[in-house]
Amino acid sequence: MATAHRAKIAIVTALLASTMAVSAPPPPWMNKALDPDQRASLLEAQMTTEEKLTIVHGPMGRSRMGIPKPERALGSAGFIPGIPRLGIPDLQEADASVGVTNPGNIRPGDGATAFPSIMATAATWSRALAYQSGVALGNESWSKGFNVLLAGGINLMREPRNGRTFEYAGEDPLLAGILTGDAIRGIQSQNVVSTIKHFAFNNQETGRFFVDATIGDAAARESDLLAFQIAIETGKPGSVMCAYNLVNGRQACDSDWLLNQVLKRDWRYPGWVMSDWGAVHSTDSALHGLDQESGEQLDREVYFGAPLTEAVRRDPAYRARLDDMVHRILRTLFAVGVMDRPAKLAAIDYAANAKASQAVAEGGIVLLKNDGGLLPLKAVKRIAIIGGEAQFGVPSGGGSSSTIAIEGPGLQIPVMGTGVLGSPRLMIYHPSAPLDAIHELLPEAELLVDDGRYPGSAAAAARKADVAIVFATQWATESYDIPDISLPNGQDALIAAVAAANPRTIVVLETGGPVLMPWLDKVGAVLEAWYPGGRGGPAIANVLTGRVNPSGRLPVSFPAALEQLPRPEIVGAGANGERPPLGTKPLPLPYREGPDVGYRWYARQKLKPLFPFGYGLSYSQFDYSDLAVTGGTTLSVSFNVRNTGKVAGADVPQVYLTSLAGAPELRLIGWEKIGLAPGESRRVTLAADRRLIGRYDAKAHGWRVPAGRYEVGLGTSSAALAARASATIVASSLEP
Repeated sequence: MATAHRAKIAIVTALLASTMAVSAPPPPWMNKALDPDQRASLLEAQMTTEEKLTIVHGPMGRSRMGIPKPERALGSAGFIPGIPRLGIPDLQEADASVGVTNPGNIRPGDGATAFPSIMATAATWSRALAYQSGVALGNESWSKGFNVLLAGGINLMREPRNGRTFEYAGEDPLLAGILTGDAIRGIQSQNVVSTIKHFAFNNQETGRFFVDATIGDAAARESDLLAFQIAIETGKPGSVMCAYNLVNGRQACDSDWLLNQVLKRDWRYPGWVMSDWGAVHSTDSALHGLDQESGEQLDREVYFGAPLTEAVRRDPAYRARLDDMVHRILRTLFAVGVMDRPAKLAAIDYAANAKASQAVAEGGIVLLKNDGGLLPLKAVKRIAIIGGEAQFGVPSGGGSSSTIAIEGPGLQIPVMGTGVLGSPRLMIYHPSAPLDAIHELLPEAELLVDDGRYPGSAAAAARKADVAIVFATQWATESYDIPDISLPNGQDALIAAVAAANPRTIVVLETGGPVLMPWLDKVGAVLEAWYPGGRGGPAIANVLTGRVNPSGRLPVSFPAALEQLPRPEIVGAGANGERPPLGTKPLPLPYREGPDVGYRWYARQKLKPLFPFGYGLSYSQFDYSDLAVTGGTTLSVSFNVRNTGKVAGADVPQVYLTSLAGAPELRLIGWEKIGLAPGESRRVTLAADRRLIGRYDAKAHGWRVPAGRYEVGLGTSSAALAARASATIVASSLEP
């Protein structure tokens, strides 16, 4: 009896304990009525020093350099261990901006939606498409269990040969800043932290660990830093990733000026700064603004491990800094919703995400030439499909952002040389064949296929066809810059031969950035399709056949020759992007163009590019009228846009500052992407950000808008401003 009685008591006690556990109130930091900083402070107060040190550094999320994959890591770029007893989740960090990556196929068979390159997104000039692609990418990341996405590439294109140009959003701080910010907003709407990267002036892969970008404060703030600032204001990214290179003599991840003064003091950035993988050089970087060491086994030492632990033990400055580092991480996890809605494995609507990917691809395709209305294709009996592996798929960029498409890995071509982190280089074509898509839309047409290896054979096929389509590709990858901006593998000669055989030749460019076109006057039409992602084949076919009216506009200038560039030869040419030996001296990289990046450089130097920034054609025509400008503290610009063509289409009217208080200047200050039916018109009103009509005063430590007469131009590109108007601005100033 006694034994039975004791058993009953034990059961009752267990039930009471269970009931109490169920009814126990949540910890105070889970109170959503409090703001993120209050919640972070409450949680931080419960952490031991050892626990705080745990979340400010971490290894890669996969086996690497003899260090096994962390036990709880899903298999990805990075992993920061959480604190289970306090409900702080592991940070599962995945690359990148164009799809949830699966490095080395560490998660066997786990493909993802392959989105177009960020350059293609920028070419849409569409805030809606940037946001929607961010939502899809964030949702897919969350549903795979990842709560940090290493997205948000925004380094301005100062060097068109940069191997990572395809990962970035162009050459203009307003366009890049707004669209990158919108994509980040979309990602974080799904309770996934997005980074913005690489802060800052990480504009080439050649010698990326030791090039020293030198630029003045004012020039920096009016160009690359302004792009970051606008994106941070627009998207509120949870983390900023600092870069490999040096800036004005200091490593970017060890730059007090960049991280403490500009980012945290001037911009009041509340999130955390994480390093790029292998970009930390000192424990003192913590005092200079770095909050977290990423991919720690790639550094020469785990600086935020034992050395930081010892520094915190002996130095009050480090103890205070550790508290701030931890607070910034925690408040971001609350602000983005990571703590309230932890990422977990869930069903993914890949069909919906594919539609989002295709919409960006279609919106970003730029029609560069269309003589005699060659496009869209109509009533053609024979089409020669030449080159570019068009029978198999569309190219994607290489490196850490390389995504295994959900449809499968596609065509994989080994490339000589060593890629990111010592792995072999691999050129990947997503399995979305333009040839198949064209055949589906034009089933009655006979397709003559030629691989493009021999110009004579391709020309013979072109002579037999009503129209010839040459698919020309340029592959780019992280760790390497391309040596020039010609098309590789003899493709220029191929296009010239095909065009000589058939003047009705269409060239579809699938490139990471600008290319030269020595054959331009010989072909009938040119489309720039960038790296169009996992639905690139149908997107290209839809534009070629007119099911989609092209509306993309160039987010970068296409040079007419390398001699037009501020640096005709890449600084450090011959070096790759690998870590150099100890003792390697910094290589000066002077930005002599200052704030005049891209189209501003061409205007200042009175150079005519091959194609200007903002350029793009349509299958319709648009007319602008009734331009009006009012002044005051800023410029307000309004005008009418009318579709005067026969088909519906979207236009991108652009407004540029052309005179700043009487001094010649060229800056994009606003745009609108507008879809209009034939005959439809709409009035557009834009207000300029005052930083875009002013100058940064380094001595006054702020922006200054001088009083005077300001002129704006309205047009279809930076080089085609048909309408002008002016207004008077009163003097004003802004904080940095």
